[in-house]
Amino acid sequence: MSVYSWRLLRAGEFRLDGGSMFGLIPRSVWSRHVPTDDRGRITVQHNCLLLEGGGRLALIETGTGDKLDAKSKELFAMQDRSVLDALHEADCRPEDIHGVVVTHLHFDHAGGLTRLCRPGETPDWTGPASGMAGARPDHGVKRAFPSAKVYTQQREWDDACANRSVMTRTYFADHLEPVRVQLNLVDSPRAFPVGVIPDREAMPPMPVSLRESALAGLPGVSVFLTPGHTWGQQAIKFTDTQGRVVVFTPDVMPTAAHVGATYNLAYDVEPYTSMVTRRWFLAEAATNDWLLVLDHEPGNPLRRVRANDKGWYDLVEEAP
Repeated sequence: MSVYSWRLLRAGEFRLDGGSMFGLIPRSVWSRHVPTDDRGRITVQHNCLLLEGGGRLALIETGTGDKLDAKSKELFAMQDRSVLDALHEADCRPEDIHGVVVTHLHFDHAGGLTRLCRPGETPDWTGPASGMAGARPDHGVKRAFPSAKVYTQQREWDDACANRSVMTRTYFADHLEPVRVQLNLVDSPRAFPVGVIPDREAMPPMPVSLRESALAGLPGVSVFLTPGHTWGQQAIKFTDTQGRVVVFTPDVMPTAAHVGATYNLAYDVEPYTSMVTRRWFLAEAATNDWLLVLDHEPGNPLRRVRANDKGWYDLVEEAP
């Protein structure tokens, strides 16, 4: 079995509306533990991972990237930083990345798949520019990781191309269309059979170990569906050189403050499904002693899951 050494990459802080990030949970509850700025925004982070093993380099997540306009960046108080800056600090060239795995294709996870053209460069693609502040003129972009395969779920790709989202601006052509030639689409088994509406406390009939999909070209890396935030959202699993089973955790639980049973996002396409997924995900993590890396946690994103005496779960920090 292939194992990987890995490094946490911080691709930039940004802020999201606190009410949207905690859905139906009252502000009087979540704000006890999560501070806000004067516009009601909480601080989050673009967490990414750089993996090395078997002579290959892989990247998990890409963050927002560098293509948003100034007004859109101000909306999110976005740090002037991208995953390319983090890779440079790790002494890694984007051209040397063999595979990029994204949990889903929202702009803050997959926007970094492409970048703005530098002076004198010929664009790989020209078309509508991404942004939250209205239409922008067309611009040219380059594929940020030209040698890499890009791994995402078939369902996620289909939904992204059709813009099936509760948000009007999150799937953008300038981070989707240019990477068509790099795609390696996965079709992982669903947690529950098609047509089944599970009870709130239902566990999938098969454990994750029987529902995960190995990634061709990245031996030892697998993915499994964690639906709710999007239908095609996936978690990413690998074993590291210390023998730990590491699971990169997407927006089913974006920060440590989202461990509660009903702590769904207003951005979720199916909040009920998110709630069910979070329950079985935490149960699997506790049973299998996974080391979780939370995708948007602004502090230490490394957590173990432990069952508590209240019938739920606690997150325990682990040193990087």
